[in-house]
Amino acid sequence: MKISKKFLILVITVLMLFSACSFAAETEENEEQQKPQPPEVKVTTVGVIGNPNIASEYILNVVETKPGSVLNRDMIQADIEAIYNQGFYSFVDVDIRRDEDGAAVIFSVQENPKIDSINFTGNTIYTTEQLMSEVFSQEGTVFNRVFFRNDLDRIQEHYHKDGYVMVRVSDVQIQGGDIYVTILEPRLGDIIIQGNRKTKTYVIQRELKMKKGDNFNVTKFRHHLGKLQGLGYFEDVNVAFDVPEDDDTTVDLILTVKEKRTASVGLNAAYGTESGFSGGLTYSDTNLWGRGILFEIGFNAGDESTYWTTLSSSYMDAHTYGWTIGARYRTYDERYYYRQSRRQFEYDEKSKSFFAGFGKKFGNEDWSWFLTLRREDAEYKNIKNAIPGYIDDLTTWDGVNQTVELSVTWDKRDEYSPYSKGFVWDFNFEQAVKVLGGEYDYLKYWTQARFYASLNGILNGLGDSDLSWSDENPLLFAARVRIGSSTKDELPAFARYSLGGMNSLRGYNSRSFEGSNFYLGNFELRVPVSSAITIVGFYDIGNADQKLDWSNYHKDYGLGVRVKTPFGNLRVDYAKGENENRTYFGFGEMF
Repeated sequence: MKISKKFLILVITVLMLFSACSFAAETEENEEQQKPQPPEVKVTTVGVIGNPNIASEYILNVVETKPGSVLNRDMIQADIEAIYNQGFYSFVDVDIRRDEDGAAVIFSVQENPKIDSINFTGNTIYTTEQLMSEVFSQEGTVFNRVFFRNDLDRIQEHYHKDGYVMVRVSDVQIQGGDIYVTILEPRLGDIIIQGNRKTKTYVIQRELKMKKGDNFNVTKFRHHLGKLQGLGYFEDVNVAFDVPEDDDTTVDLILTVKEKRTASVGLNAAYGTESGFSGGLTYSDTNLWGRGILFEIGFNAGDESTYWTTLSSSYMDAHTYGWTIGARYRTYDERYYYRQSRRQFEYDEKSKSFFAGFGKKFGNEDWSWFLTLRREDAEYKNIKNAIPGYIDDLTTWDGVNQTVELSVTWDKRDEYSPYSKGFVWDFNFEQAVKVLGGEYDYLKYWTQARFYASLNGILNGLGDSDLSWSDENPLLFAARVRIGSSTKDELPAFARYSLGGMNSLRGYNSRSFEGSNFYLGNFELRVPVSSAITIVGFYDIGNADQKLDWSNYHKDYGLGVRVKTPFGNLRVDYAKGENENRTYFGFGEMF
């Protein structure tokens, strides 16, 4: 290949230029190295002035420049920033004094004023004393902007932890030794509910328990929103917020709902150990006329057949009455009758009942009352398969029973807790009256207390940190205690207290123990093993009899499993009684 003469001249020229540049750079570097370098200056002294209140040792603790080190202006600048970042000073400078032995480095500071007062404005949720409990800065100490910034963060965190997530510190003014902090607590403006064509707006509004002018609390709002969604009236509920222009003290709530059908027809089939096979049909509407009223009519046919209809509104507060009205007709063929857990005979039962009740909450909404009027006509006949020497204290009690029942409830559970927490206490009185055809006259009275407590705090540090329970799904102790009596030594069969079965004494058949007096204790330890499964250890004790004898009791113990499903908690209990073991299936907790 031939190389042109012009190209060869161009390559030689480029190589010569490159060599010349490299030689010039090398010459410049050598000359720079040959220049005389300034001598190193040793630091002889490091001090600080202008700090009458803050100890010099505290200030110099963050300084990297030390006596004996080489004076370095970049390091000194970093020291100035470190001192300033301690937060006690409004100004920091340095004075470098040279002498023949080296240099003295003297930092000059100007301290912030001492705090004379800390004042809060705009706070209505918490008092100034409550906010000051989150503040480490105290009157009489030098103001530290870093410490005070942390104080403000703790105040805001306190609000947010309690659910007031929109609250913020909007302004801080320092005037001499007086500090003025402005808290902005946005309040609800308009509450706009849209998308509801059937459901009345007041039905949605009352579940939110919020009104214009309230402080917005996200914890309470989520709880009430969950109850609203749990009504089953809506496919979806969307939430949005809007801040009005030029008004950061107010936030509008916009709730958009998408309704669904609330009327349904249900077909069911079941098998019970004692009641045999049964099946039925139910029609219900959980939001009749869009007013939150439950209407239900249905039947179950089999050895135990029931036909019923109810109309009720369960919501109640200090201004709104809850109410119910209904009727039931039941036939139960070849039912077993027990006396002190021993089967006596089989019989047929037929009963008709009508009831109506109403109630509301007191001004203090922890307390509520409910009054129920009931008429029941019961008939017992056709005794068969009786044991030798059987006792019949059942079939002589045919007749009409009319009662007035008053229930008073004191509910101190934490309604915003994701699990049952606290206690509920019920007081009940049932008076049978001989009016309008009633045949019996007696007074029954009983009380029930339910208690729920998390054991997480007690077990803190004792177990593995990876245990499945949490603050939202804790290891829970639950207890129920019931006791009742009456003014009659012998109550009608249909009015007696009854124990036995999956909702009282789990190790025994239903109605194994009956009488005019009773007591019952149920105790459970509920241990979560996952977010959906809980293992339950339980112990039950109690008795029902004509006389209240504390020394004569029956007990059982066992294990259960609770599985969360879209239809509620699936419940399986295995109980060991005095004479046999029993297994139960159902939905929901026993209490």
